[in-house]
Amino acid sequence: MNAPTQLAHVTPEIRQRPAPPALIDALKSRFGAQFSEAMAVREQHGRDESAFTTVPPPAGVVFAESTQDVQDAVALCAQHKVPVIPYGVGSSLEGHLLAVQGGISIDLMRMNQVLAVNAEDLTVTVQPGVTRKQLNDEIKSTGLFFPIDPGADATLGGMSATRASGTNAVRYGTMRENVLALEVVTAQGEAIRTGTRARKSSAGYDLTRLFVGSEGTLGVITEITLRLYPLPEAVSAAICSFPSIADAVNTVIQTIQLGVPIARVELIDANSVRAVNQHSKLSLREEPMLLMEFHGSPASVKEQAETVQEIARDHQGADFEWADTPEERTRLWTARHNAYFAAVQSRPGCRCITTDTCVPISRLADALLDSVAEADASGIPYFLVGHVGDGNFHMGYLIDPDSDDERTRAERLNHQVVARALALGGTCTGEHGVGLHKMGFLVDEAGAGAVAMMRTIKQALDPDNIMNPGKVFAV
Repeated sequence: MNAPTQLAHVTPEIRQRPAPPALIDALKSRFGAQFSEAMAVREQHGRDESAFTTVPPPAGVVFAESTQDVQDAVALCAQHKVPVIPYGVGSSLEGHLLAVQGGISIDLMRMNQVLAVNAEDLTVTVQPGVTRKQLNDEIKSTGLFFPIDPGADATLGGMSATRASGTNAVRYGTMRENVLALEVVTAQGEAIRTGTRARKSSAGYDLTRLFVGSEGTLGVITEITLRLYPLPEAVSAAICSFPSIADAVNTVIQTIQLGVPIARVELIDANSVRAVNQHSKLSLREEPMLLMEFHGSPASVKEQAETVQEIARDHQGADFEWADTPEERTRLWTARHNAYFAAVQSRPGCRCITTDTCVPISRLADALLDSVAEADASGIPYFLVGHVGDGNFHMGYLIDPDSDDERTRAERLNHQVVARALALGGTCTGEHGVGLHKMGFLVDEAGAGAVAMMRTIKQALDPDNIMNPGKVFAV
């Protein structure tokens, strides 16, 4: 793989498709106060948490409150062949929300109802603006919970669109395994349903999986049916510090290879611990650390923890520090989830160029240790966190946004991390998605033939290329 493949995408290609006055007038007429052309609103909907800063905002924002609203907005845009960009909370890290070809942003946050809880079947149906925390708050009385936890309090529509995962994926899987059915508004403004509440089906093409992970390029998700899980009888969290990242990673590899059903195992490097201590007013040892959680019966939790403690000791790990109460666990996981923002605040005024990869668990040490060595040698401040139980880790490079040299060096590091993961049989993104930032790597990973097939599907379902254009691959 050659470096210019990825570096070419540092600056996205901007090709505006203006929204004609007739479309703006039609949107005003149909939506009234639910449509905004205010610059502050447009700018809010024209940026995310990625390092891209030079893309113009969308021409307007529709605040959808129903599936019919989404259908009408898409149908009006389709008449004028103007792009549509779905919007949740704006927590994307790869430029998914940016209006690189102009268009209309459809904000789905007002579609935030839990529509049906089927506790006996362990399923729930929600609108796309429901966030994961909101869902768990609303269903806690049922004794069930939804485990997918990407860190940010993202919307379930956005999590479905990017095939998100997170800290619990090592035990409960990703959105791919936990979305049973969808309602989607197509590029023609038609609402279709994919899947059912049944746990499996052999009926026809698996359209649900087609839309999960499509990043808004095939349709707008307006309803999601999800799997739920019983709250575990016992939950215990522990932290364990190590003298080196290698010791921590080897502990994880051995734990997974032995089949220990650990629920969460997060790696936090010393840079991240230092930033978290400052941000969250903690006093954690500023060494590489594993943050773990065990679910099950009291006996099984005890057995899992004892097994992992023994493995950790073999790799120079300290004795576990326990967090048994819900309040203690919440404090630890809140600190972990704030690691990104803590790191960004550690260098005031910086932007973060972040990447994630996922490799087979046996190659995790190779991928991670070489990436850390390159980051150390670069001189650019960085942090490392990882859902290492499934081979997924994240590197964040904190750059001066006005320094072209730092941006270029960080993008080169990014390229080296992802290229290494692909060479080791992994993927260019374990959970962030492709968006703008990894379009070149998708070709390297999947091959030109597979990307051509994806392009064929896109052109069949969205012939005028209005659904979030300029993302995933070039049309």
